[in-house]
Amino acid sequence: MQSPMNLKLRRLVCLKGPGALALGLALIVSPMLALAQPNAIAYPTKPIRLVVPFPAGGATDIFARTLSQKLAEKIGATVVVENKPGAGGTLGSDLVAKSPPDGYTLLLATSSTHSIGPNLNPKMPYDSVRDFTPIGQVGNAPSIMLVPNSSPAKTIQEWIEFAKKNPGRLNYASSGNGTIVQLTAELFKSQAGLFVVHIPYKGTALAMPDLISGKVDVLFDSLPTGLPHVRDGRLRALGVTSAQRTSMAPGLPAIAEVLPGYESTTWFGLFGPPGVRPEIVSRVNAAALQALADAEVKDKLIRLGIEPIGTSPAQFTSMLASESAKWKKIITERKITLD
Repeated sequence: MQSPMNLKLRRLVCLKGPGALALGLALIVSPMLALAQPNAIAYPTKPIRLVVPFPAGGATDIFARTLSQKLAEKIGATVVVENKPGAGGTLGSDLVAKSPPDGYTLLLATSSTHSIGPNLNPKMPYDSVRDFTPIGQVGNAPSIMLVPNSSPAKTIQEWIEFAKKNPGRLNYASSGNGTIVQLTAELFKSQAGLFVVHIPYKGTALAMPDLISGKVDVLFDSLPTGLPHVRDGRLRALGVTSAQRTSMAPGLPAIAEVLPGYESTTWFGLFGPPGVRPEIVSRVNAAALQALADAEVKDKLIRLGIEPIGTSPAQFTSMLASESAKWKKIITERKITLD
């Protein structure tokens, strides 16, 4: 006994000719294919929460609020910045790691939450790789190498030679144990083969008077806080910590020009919880790239000391692996702890 579908096709051929067979098949098969395909995602249909794991008013918070305005415009939904500070960025990051993977909870993270912190603290409540979906790097903040005006060194190479002639007699300041400021200096020491003593402060602002007076020999500070002292003639700048020279500090060489491969910056990146669908990741990434290309956003970020950078999820994932490996090596070799 023939099925109703076969009878229908036979009637089409008899009545309309062979050409009708293709049409009949299409009419029957198309609905079946549609049912077999996954449902298309309508995204976004409600406000997106952008979690900042640091207090309001800091660089990451200002970055998030600058980016969120244009991101909302490009993605077609309200983007609400939500500060969840605590434990050096751990609390806010963990909140996102445990959120639904629907694309409505995102994280603006930094090198401290995903490259440095996990290698300093093995008891982190999240795995920086397994518990997040990388969306894209959105910014990079290099530091500046500062020395007192009384320093005999006028260049990076001269400072390295001076330190080699005085092993253990020179010192560097940092904003505390385990901070990017300390790690930047330790990476410099490692690649240059130097013995320089670490003096931790509770913030680089507290170290500035000692650096200016010559009690401290070097400090790797952020561009926005360090450059004004250089412009006012209180300190001397020798170079920047980015892989290449930066337009934010015209005329200053990159340390990598003397120590090939040297790079230490604070990166900023967007993440989602684990399991965010690829089409949502692509949608957010594309909107972020468009927002970063906006002239007003670029200007605000550069004044904040951050270079706007837009990468693909794959590029961001590769960078994360490289950064984690670099800092793990330095932290292990130099026996750096949070204590």
